[in-house]
Amino acid sequence: MNSYTTLRSRHLTRKNLWSATGLLALVLWPSSARASIFQGETLDTVANVMAWIVLAIAPAIGIAVFWIVHILPEKIAEKKQHPQAKAIQTLCLLSLFFGGLLWPLAWLWAYSKPVMYKLAYGSDKVAHDHEDTEAHKGEEEELKRLRIRLAELESKQAGKSTTEGKA
Repeated sequence: MNSYTTLRSRHLTRKNLWSATGLLALVLWPSSARASIFQGETLDTVANVMAWIVLAIAPAIGIAVFWIVHILPEKIAEKKQHPQAKAIQTLCLLSLFFGGLLWPLAWLWAYSKPVMYKLAYGSDKVAHDHEDTEAHKGEEEELKRLRIRLAELESKQAGKSTTEGKA
């Protein structure tokens, strides 16, 4: 092939490329541009609904999510039976008023293990109130049995002392 035919084939390829691009641009060119798929009253109604969503519902959802995220450390501390769960709860509440600045501290505290608590109290965990009431019920039942047994022993002793007094 000579240089003329090579040059001519390149020219045709560029010409075809420009033609295809021009045709594609004409096909995709919109006949009329619109800002919305809605018109008239429908557009006003959709705009009003969107405004209510943005002004009322979105902030309520945002506040709820903010609250849920800020009480997570408290819930984790209760689940793990952290002995300082009430203090973590207080830090979470303070974090709400300080715009979330204290929240990472509460999160870390909830996952931490108290260092000296086991030395002082003998356990890393605190029993919940319902466990205390169950243990208290067991103690009450044991106390009732002991009182009944004591009454039986006293009655036996009283019967024995009356028979000794007669002899």
